[in-house]
Amino acid sequence: MSAIHVLLRNSIDYAGLFPPAGLDMRAVVENYADYQAGPRAWALGRLVLPVGRLSEFEAAAQPQLTAPAKGAWQLSVLLGDDVDRELALVADFNRRHGSAACIDSLELKAASVPALSNAVGQIPPHLQAYIEIPIGGDPRGLIAAIAQSGRRAKVRTGGVTPEAFPAAADLIQFIRTCIQARVPFKATAGLHHPLRAEYRLTYAPDSPRGVMFGFLNLFLTAAFLQAGLHQRDAQRLLEETSLDAFQLEEESVHWNGNHLGLGDLRRSQQDVLTSFGSCSFTEPLEDLQSLHLLDSSVPQR
Repeated sequence: MSAIHVLLRNSIDYAGLFPPAGLDMRAVVENYADYQAGPRAWALGRLVLPVGRLSEFEAAAQPQLTAPAKGAWQLSVLLGDDVDRELALVADFNRRHGSAACIDSLELKAASVPALSNAVGQIPPHLQAYIEIPIGGDPRGLIAAIAQSGRRAKVRTGGVTPEAFPAAADLIQFIRTCIQARVPFKATAGLHHPLRAEYRLTYAPDSPRGVMFGFLNLFLTAAFLQAGLHQRDAQRLLEETSLDAFQLEEESVHWNGNHLGLGDLRRSQQDVLTSFGSCSFTEPLEDLQSLHLLDSSVPQR
């Protein structure tokens, strides 16, 4: 199994309902079913839904809910402000459909330690929770609270406007703090492409353009930081724009005289950066293939 397959196994959480794709529920459900059955299923993570659209999902996903094709779909649900009521909706959904589509992961926002503690305290331990926090200041207090709760962090890495993208230094500080606190995290938004560069921010013909973080940059930065890379070098890696700077081989990855083996990559995906949310599942993989970083072979499970 190649390094790229290890790095990205089950890593793309499909969020087709969200911008810039903004697809309708039926299209998203049909896409997810196709991806599950296709040759790239090894890279597919959870289906991401807002809690308020669960009933709409049930209507669109009747074929899966009545006759599961390949086991239960794993869902990640975004909670809002009424956590107690929304958790009841999640529990009811799992009671009725858990063998066909199981909500096993929750995502919610918290901007302060009291708000985080209050929300997380209501979530039952059998559900994983990713807490999205702001990273524009010092995130150590929030990440320490997440660590104490046994939950995971979430970071927003972009959006549909240039202002939605965090500073590289803030993102590095967030990753380093998560590693030090032993808090795994997921990322979301602005990660459609493998390498950092300027891209269109939406699919509209008149879309604004902006510099995006590459998902390959992000995953490798997390892995190299966990392996001891200096913060200054990590920011250079996060901002690297040249494919020639990387060597991705069958059993290792090299950058600027530093290397990681398959074991390092597995540990990073388990303990540091677990996945990223994307409104497109195909675009990240097609970009990898166009860069000759991914062939048409299908790795063994």
